[in-house]
Amino acid sequence: MLAAVVITGLKIVVGITTGSLGILSEAAHSGLDLIAAVITFFSVGVSDKPADADHQYGHGKVENFSAFVETGLLLITCAWVIYQAIMRMFFRHVEIEPSAAAFAVMLLSMGLDWWRSRVLGRIANKYDSQALEADALHFSTDIWSAGVVVLGLVLVIVGRNYHIQILADADPIAALFVAGVVISVSWRLARRTIDALLDAAPAGVRGNIIDAVSRVEGVLEVDRVRIRRAGNRYFADLAVGLARTVTFQRSEQLVGAVTAAVHHVLPDADVTVQPLPRAQRSENIFDRIRAVATHHNLNVHDISVQDLGGRLHVEQHIELDERMTLKEAHDQVTELEADMRRDVPEIGDILTHIESEPATIETPEEFVSDAELEHRLRAVAVQFPEILDVHEFIIKRIRGRLFISCHCTLSDDLPLSRVHDIQTELEIRFKQDAPELFRVLIHPEPSTDNRR
Repeated sequence: MLAAVVITGLKIVVGITTGSLGILSEAAHSGLDLIAAVITFFSVGVSDKPADADHQYGHGKVENFSAFVETGLLLITCAWVIYQAIMRMFFRHVEIEPSAAAFAVMLLSMGLDWWRSRVLGRIANKYDSQALEADALHFSTDIWSAGVVVLGLVLVIVGRNYHIQILADADPIAALFVAGVVISVSWRLARRTIDALLDAAPAGVRGNIIDAVSRVEGVLEVDRVRIRRAGNRYFADLAVGLARTVTFQRSEQLVGAVTAAVHHVLPDADVTVQPLPRAQRSENIFDRIRAVATHHNLNVHDISVQDLGGRLHVEQHIELDERMTLKEAHDQVTELEADMRRDVPEIGDILTHIESEPATIETPEEFVSDAELEHRLRAVAVQFPEILDVHEFIIKRIRGRLFISCHCTLSDDLPLSRVHDIQTELEIRFKQDAPELFRVLIHPEPSTDNRR
């Protein structure tokens, strides 16, 4: 700002004393640079403020608006310079008196512009500031435009000494060249600032984000990508399709992976990801049934499907809050079954076993030590050839009923379906041998993880 004040003042003085339109156009250009520097100074300060209740996306747009105002000021200057140049070339001749002071001021201006553009360019790159970048671009073009003005003054002197009349118009022609350079720079800057103000996506960035997100394992599709910029900050809003059967925790993990993929393209961007449930082509009948249950925020288990003459018969277990009444639970299950039939039309009929899901923490009345009962149960387990041993029996009395749990060691390579069958049959045999048992829980473990 201080450099702009000095240079503008010096250019005005030598421009008036020499009568050079080129120098006066440079003075006007420097004057607008001063105004632009003041605007940039305040706009960068405002744009750096964090987001608040009234400006949820921050104040970054102030920078873009500042650059837009600078562009308008430059174009106004260019219109005045072009008008004056045409008047001098065709309607009003002005005698130019080049002086040593004029050359000294212009060379000083070029030196200061080189310093300013270098410093501002480095800081603009560091903080990705469009307003500072605009100033740096202005000052870099000022070097060339000032050089053209100096060349115009030199040609005027040459024309006067060697009586070459055509060189008398070198000064207004130099002014026109300066105006052309400024218009070219202003146009490029105007396109960028208008794009930022209108939330235009940077060229190619949307495609790069789609490619990066599509490679995230678990993402089925990229439904929407929207990008906007405010100052030096990007905001990305995405909607991605995920398998409708994924859990909430898995969905959160995938959202994190998508955010990381976007940051690979736009570092430090503010990313919002909306997961959308989508059906997979590889879904089987069990997946589709679970998906409907998940949509109702319910979990079903022990699903059994039989093909009865081309129509599917589904049996399933569902746990509902134990505090619900039978009527409330039955109504909820009826609605669930209706949605399952609608979503999976192959289903002929559904039978749902309703279980109570514990909603209270129970306190055991006592832990029971019954060696005779354990001996009887071990004798039952011996009758199963696939069971290697049973251990860690825990017997509790809760609300006057006996609860028993134990560990059951099986072969490492036994299929899980067979493990479940053994557990179920063993639970039944335990209750047959000891009818006083209310609940039996068996924990299966592989032989390599036997922790006795």
